[in-house]
Amino acid sequence: MITVLVADDHELVRSGIEHILNTDPEITVIGTVATGEAALELADSLRPDIVIMDVNMPGLGGLAACQKLKQRHPDIRLIALSVYTDGPIPRQLIEAGADGYLSKHCPPQEMIRAVKTVHRGGRYLSQDVATRWVFDGTEKDATPFERLSGREMEVTLLTLQGKSIQEIAVILSVSPKTVCTYRYRIFEKLGIRNDVELTRLAAKYGLLNPDGN
Repeated sequence: MITVLVADDHELVRSGIEHILNTDPEITVIGTVATGEAALELADSLRPDIVIMDVNMPGLGGLAACQKLKQRHPDIRLIALSVYTDGPIPRQLIEAGADGYLSKHCPPQEMIRAVKTVHRGGRYLSQDVATRWVFDGTEKDATPFERLSGREMEVTLLTLQGKSIQEIAVILSVSPKTVCTYRYRIFEKLGIRNDVELTRLAAKYGLLNPDGN
């Protein structure tokens, strides 16, 4: 039996994923949570085979949660889940250690297939994401955000959520000074001067929480 933990801040999404996966006799969902922090805690106690983690949860989500989960439990397989099908997010989640990446637009059978593939030790990329990578080009600076490191992207996403420097420091377990250093690097790499310009650039390239989180 493949055991799965689902982390998504939308109850309807969590329930939908749980229902889809539990229709397969080889898979069982053993827990659902609404935050990255809760996902890490439950992963510690339940030790599921696979964690399906939403990229856009408030607080600790996406890249940071992926990295922390893999550091604590390298044996647990991780599937990132998001509405993003292009841009830097899918690539950076895979580079951060995700074993699979699923679009929220994927059909139910593809989610089941992804879980089974990842459980067998393979890696899985959602078909619509893979298609974009192949046909739309995968060159490094396809968007300005491709220039950012994984941690810089995490700071960027938290900033776009409206988090303060102090809040970001707590979420990422770093000092406020370190967050300021990341922000300086982000602004320099993106060629911007402040959060207003960051928001405009993020809107231009579709990074403003398209699923409403």
